[in-house]
This record gives sequence, C-alpha cells and structure tokens, in this order.
Amino acid sequence: MKKQITLILLCILFISVVKSKNLIQSFDKAAFYAILKSGKIEDINNELTLLSSSSVTEKDGYEGALLMRKGGLLPIPGEKLKSFKKGRILLETALMNDNANGEYHFLRLIIQEHAPKIVKYNSDIEADKEYVKKSYKNLSLAAQHAIIDYSKSSKIIHPDDFQ
Repeated sequence: MKKQITLILLCILFISVVKSKNLIQSFDKAAFYAILKSGKIEDINNELTLLSSSSVTEKDGYEGALLMRKGGLLPIPGEKLKSFKKGRILLETALMNDNANGEYHFLRLIIQEHAPKIVKYNSDIEADKEYVKKSYKNLSLAAQHAIIDYSKSSKIIHPDDFQ
C-alpha cells in the first residue's frame, strides 16, 4: 500500500513538473523584434512579463526598448514619459555595462530614430549606426534579420549598408 501511494505521488509530481515547464516560455529574439515592430501594447506587456521571468543576459536592454516603445503608445502624457524614462534608464545602463553589444546599439538606434524631439533622445544616432554596421556579422541571425527588416524603412540605416 505504501509503495502504491509513493508511486502515485511521484507520478503526480512528475506530471506537475512537466506541465510547469511547458508553461514557462523561453525568450525568442525573432518574436521580440516582431512585437517591438508591431506596436501593440498588449503584446508588449506580455513580452515584458515573459522577460521578467527570463534569465536571458540581455534582459535589461530588451526591457528598456520595450518600455520606451510602449511609452510612445500610451494615451496619457505622464504615463508616456514615465514608461519612456524607465526604459531609457534600463537600456542606457545595459549599454554602460556592455558597450560592445551591437544589439543594444541597434535597439537604441531604433528608439532614437522614432523618439519625439521633446525627449532629447537622439544624440547617439550616428555612433549607433556605425556600431551596428561594424558588429552586424557578429550578431545572432534573429538580430541580423531584424536589422535588415528595419533598414528597409529607416531613414538612418539602409539595407545596402550590410552588403
């Protein structure tokens, strides 16, 4: 009888572990860039929730970019600025801690190109452009695809910069 109860408890434990692992999603860079591009607040919030429980090393940079993007979509000016500032601090801190990360420079370039002039977030556009061009080949395929896709509509960076 004790063996049967122990076996049942082990089975229940195993099933619960398997189910919980399926609930935890892993970070997907391609999905991140699609969400950043789409500009849907619900998708951004979901991605921020996913990132908060993720162990991805570039977490702060990704969160920062998403928060700044979200700030541009919010209807209330005070909330816009609050979200943008929080994101800016995260992304700039990530850049200070790892200035050699080409993906961080790309994220900052995206945000700077579309940030309203009033937030005065555009002083590193040219430097980021050059850094992205220089580090392009060393980035992940997902980041490379995102850069090429973004460059097709950008006024700063162009697809022929990467050939």
